[in-house]
Amino acid sequence: MTATPTAAEATAAGAWSGYLDCLQEADEYAAVEVAVGLLEAGVPAERLLLDLVAPAQAEVGERWARNEWSVAQEHAATHISERVVAAVAAYANPRPTRGRVVVACMDGEWHALPPRLVAEVLRLRGWQVTFLGASVPAPHLVSYLHRHDAHAVALACALPMRLPHAHRMVEACRRVDVPVVVGGRGFGVDGRWARRLGVAWAPDAPSAADLVADERALRRVPPAELSHLADDEYTSLGKRRGELIDGALADLSERVPGTRDYTPSQLDFTVSDLGYIVDFLAAALYVDDSSLFTEFVDWLVEILTSRGVPAATLASTLEHYGRVLRDFPRAARFLAAARSAAATAGGQPG
Repeated sequence: MTATPTAAEATAAGAWSGYLDCLQEADEYAAVEVAVGLLEAGVPAERLLLDLVAPAQAEVGERWARNEWSVAQEHAATHISERVVAAVAAYANPRPTRGRVVVACMDGEWHALPPRLVAEVLRLRGWQVTFLGASVPAPHLVSYLHRHDAHAVALACALPMRLPHAHRMVEACRRVDVPVVVGGRGFGVDGRWARRLGVAWAPDAPSAADLVADERALRRVPPAELSHLADDEYTSLGKRRGELIDGALADLSERVPGTRDYTPSQLDFTVSDLGYIVDFLAAALYVDDSSLFTEFVDWLVEILTSRGVPAATLASTLEHYGRVLRDFPRAARFLAAARSAAATAGGQPG
């Protein structure tokens, strides 16, 4: 049985196309007018944030991934969405009736709009919210918690490669006895890597708000399951990161001579991609889940293909890493699985 949408929800859904046009044209004023018009028409502020701004921003990311929008267009759209969120918050102007909740991005995490939406939903539900923004170092967060009492901390992570940093940040908060809830795609679409790290996870802003309101549930989490780290593969891989990237770049130059003529910008992008492969592999080792790495490789194949880079090139790079890391049993196994997927995507035998 399908629930019938309310008139307000239907109004917000009907504004979708026009709002996306505003983002595409980088028309900040028109976007804010769309949002304020919906609020004046009776759409609740929380629904506007979750049913219009959030999915529109997800579509912005998809258009970038499909190479339909440039990085500049994506940045402009994100800025406009942030302005719209600020306008919605100013219009609603709630007054806090509950304790303080601190919302922040993990150290190294720069996707600040999703946690900003969580912060505003919490604010709309009566919490006194402190939003610390993108890439907050753990020592700075802990220092803030020492100075300001907090009922809870909500931490966001969009990229699984940040999971080791996320775990250290969660443990730092717990040492000052502040419960933590985490969210974002970085913990898996079903939160499976949050459970592996022993931390409460929420799939969306309303769920995060409900969890923050239930302190017993927030603190009732199973212990982390990280006994596999005893094999030292994760730590050793981190120590060899620079060496691995340099070796992969040299191997790529041998296999694809055209890379020797890359511009500095192209070279920077290539080195970044080689580094991301190592970092995602390290995160997969940290949580002992090969699917983390394979899913990243599947995504990277799509990105590279949309930009005219053959998937077979990625498969060969994974094969190179596999040879270098042959004495790392788990890493070698994860690389082999991902290489097979990448080779198949490129039309080559695994």
